[in-house]
Amino acid sequence: MIKGISFLRQAATDAEYERLTSFFSALGFTPGKGWNEEASRGASFLAPLGNIEIVDGPRPSIADVMVEVTQIDAVREAALAWFRERNEEPAARVTAVADTDWKSKMFTAEPVAGTHFGFWEWSDPLKGKPIAVEGDLSAAGMHFAIVVARWNAVITERLLDGALDALLRSGAARRHIEIVRVPGAWEVPAAARTIAERVPAFGGPGAIDAVITLGCLIRGETAHYEAIYNEVARGIGQSQQETGIPHAFGVLTCENLEQALHRAGVKAGNKGFEAAVAAIEMVSLRRKLLDDSVTGEGA
Repeated sequence: MIKGISFLRQAATDAEYERLTSFFSALGFTPGKGWNEEASRGASFLAPLGNIEIVDGPRPSIADVMVEVTQIDAVREAALAWFRERNEEPAARVTAVADTDWKSKMFTAEPVAGTHFGFWEWSDPLKGKPIAVEGDLSAAGMHFAIVVARWNAVITERLLDGALDALLRSGAARRHIEIVRVPGAWEVPAAARTIAERVPAFGGPGAIDAVITLGCLIRGETAHYEAIYNEVARGIGQSQQETGIPHAFGVLTCENLEQALHRAGVKAGNKGFEAAVAAIEMVSLRRKLLDDSVTGEGA
């Protein structure tokens, strides 16, 4: 029958209300549905999990509200930055991260005078969670093929540079990276499928661990863009599913050239780099999943 719980804290002044809402926004809380009526207003902040804890004995903290976080050092840096943006000295308002006697790490922050919030994280990051199998980001010994479209080369060459940068930084050998150029995005799935199904023969290039697909589609005045994109995405996904070889998707679909440039390293990161990182992780994960000693099937 219980659906949820909310804790209400009344701000003493308009300025205190603004400071608290700004503080929690800066720390990354998901905004909830607040209200703004004639008599009052409210700002809501959501968390994935909430608890009521009744304490018998010494309180674990001076804070009335305790917030469980991940990456506690990054959360503390966000709190410090919030104070610095207001030209306020944070040293007296944000404590150092310290170990507790309940196997966790914690710091407190005082965004308004007399109001303390505690932020804590388990010392064991796996406490209460099932052990997850994840891929590593070392590309040493892995073989990759990059299928890159020539159409919109001003974009795809930047994507290719980003993908190569990621692979080489992660330990891949240049001789283990094969670059295949195709006319446009439409031809990417066919080339990717051929590479994924290839087996070593006659001393030539052989099987690879992952295919990185790169291209760029920019919307025009007709439905041609949607037709091409849907088939390209379907073809790459189908090739991955049917061959079992990881395919990293680095085909941009943008409204205009400016958006494409931003995603090719100007402002919004380089999607070729990101695709290559995903390929490395998926190769590592696939190897672990197929290894009985990791999954426990051989035990």
